[in-house]
Amino acid sequence: MEWNIAPEFEALVILAIIWVYSRKGSNLPILKNKMFQACIIVTVIGISSNILSTIMIYNYTIIPIWLTWLITMIYFLFTPLMGFVYFGYVLSVIYGKIDEIKKMVQITTIPSFIYVLLIIENIFGGHIFRITLEDGYVRGSWIIVTYLVVYFYCIASVIIVIYNRKKIGGKTASILVSFPVIGSAIVIIQQCFSNIILSGFASSCSLLIIYLYLQNKQIYIDYLTKIPNRWELLNMLEVLLQRSGKEKKFCLLVVSLRDFKHINDMFGQHTGDLVLQEFSQFLCEIAPKDSVYRFNGDEFAILYSDGKEEGIQYLIEKIQKRIEGIWYIRGYECKLSLAIGIVEQQEENQTLESLVQSVEYAVTEAKKRKDTYICYCDEKMLQQLVRKKQVIQILREKLEDKSFEMYYQPIYAVQEEKFLYAESLMRMNDTPIGPIYPSEFIPIAEETGIIIEMTYVILDKVCEFVKKLLEEGVEINSVHVNFSAIQFSQFNLDEKVIDIIKKNGIPNNSIKIEFTESALAESTETVTKFALSMKQQGIKMGLDDFGTGYSNIATVLKIPFNAIKLDKSLVWAAMENKNSRLSMKNLMKAFKDLGMQVVAEGVETEEQRQLVCDFGVDQIQGYYYSKPLSEEQAL
Repeated sequence: MEWNIAPEFEALVILAIIWVYSRKGSNLPILKNKMFQACIIVTVIGISSNILSTIMIYNYTIIPIWLTWLITMIYFLFTPLMGFVYFGYVLSVIYGKIDEIKKMVQITTIPSFIYVLLIIENIFGGHIFRITLEDGYVRGSWIIVTYLVVYFYCIASVIIVIYNRKKIGGKTASILVSFPVIGSAIVIIQQCFSNIILSGFASSCSLLIIYLYLQNKQIYIDYLTKIPNRWELLNMLEVLLQRSGKEKKFCLLVVSLRDFKHINDMFGQHTGDLVLQEFSQFLCEIAPKDSVYRFNGDEFAILYSDGKEEGIQYLIEKIQKRIEGIWYIRGYECKLSLAIGIVEQQEENQTLESLVQSVEYAVTEAKKRKDTYICYCDEKMLQQLVRKKQVIQILREKLEDKSFEMYYQPIYAVQEEKFLYAESLMRMNDTPIGPIYPSEFIPIAEETGIIIEMTYVILDKVCEFVKKLLEEGVEINSVHVNFSAIQFSQFNLDEKVIDIIKKNGIPNNSIKIEFTESALAESTETVTKFALSMKQQGIKMGLDDFGTGYSNIATVLKIPFNAIKLDKSLVWAAMENKNSRLSMKNLMKAFKDLGMQVVAEGVETEEQRQLVCDFGVDQIQGYYYSKPLSEEQAL
């Protein structure tokens, strides 16, 4: 019988290419990478032994029979067992850790163990194959077993992937299903055309699919800087955390380029990309080999596995010295400023999520500091981070069940000499960690985006409160609701506001929406468009905390609102300084001449009340008249 083994030589070439390129990919000592290398080794042995066995069988009369028997047995042993190793790779992708798949491997090893026993039995019985000087190579009656082993592991791979498809995602599932299906199809073809040897070709095709989609170095390398990306860093951190206690503790530094957007805006994105490339190259030169990663857009991470303080200090000094100099990019000169967050492995049971959150928090804190650009995530900061997580969780829980406590601070109408307005204020007095004040939870709500849905819930509660007031005959002109800057980025914001007011069946003009100068500075055009829409619907708009320094008069005059609330700092400054008093008086006169109502907030004493009344203020808000009241007290 003659065999065509040309596909096996082609398979070896493909394997050689895959092996060379795979060595340039991820070097993480994780189970998936180890199993991929095992797949390559087993496949190379299987194909090589197949080629040698075929050549020897052709020349069995001149080559010792025992040697031909040995090589052929190696072929029959390794070729079907490729399926077992490939199945192991599938398990490593899905589960990742040997502890999670140990039992499954033990069970699925049974067919391979039985097959190995059959190969040993073949020495004596010749039921799978035999080689004699008289007949040469002869297939045995049990040859079908070799195919059944391959089919078993292919089917097992497909089943385990389908079962875990939600866990690993549709794309990865499709890839993991495709290579056993393709491999089985090629083996079936070989069964039909037994003179063509395709087993090695099937395996190399499977490995090629795995490499291109799951092991390709492009998955782990940042396309711009050509250094490992965030995904590779997270994998490496996970490996180090798993080895916690066995090796030295590590240290993670994240270097963030401050205000990098200005470089892109000033010099163009292409120049900005070159800056990132040169900066990453600089980090690679001063940091230990293979320790620099691209963490985010303008952030780089250095994983210092030694953890020694002098090594970290050396890195920081090098970075500091270089950053003080000028960077020359394409003929441009630019200065870079940094924020560095540093976190050391704290404990043996530390999680990847807590580690990454800690270093990100350290970077954020470093950006806030003016005296230094370096922030170590120490025990105190970790406690702050824990509290922040607790606040976020409480915010989400209260948002889910709409259990925010609403307070209302009455606003006194000077001309009418009675309370006709109120400002709505959210409070969280009753929480598992005690009272949480607005100065703490509002920035967190804005940072996480929780403030968006929270504002809609607050607006709905305020509308319900106004409805109760009107039903009980309480005279009220409007209740103020504060909108954060991020709120104005929402699609169809005006429609959502109208829907909430209509749902509660109250007049549109009984709600006044207040926004701060920061919102105006960040989104002037968006705020203006929204204010025009609200004006058409009869909903009042007001500018809150004017005087905090974010906008100028020209910008303010462009927005169609009818009330302006002077920040309490202006009132307090006017009490102490003659120039401040004169400035505040002229400001109020200018706004009133433009037809706006002026509200003074933060009025706490009789002297302050008298001052703002002398200046002609329309409304007064502050502890002089009333502290914020609960809904029950306000009613």
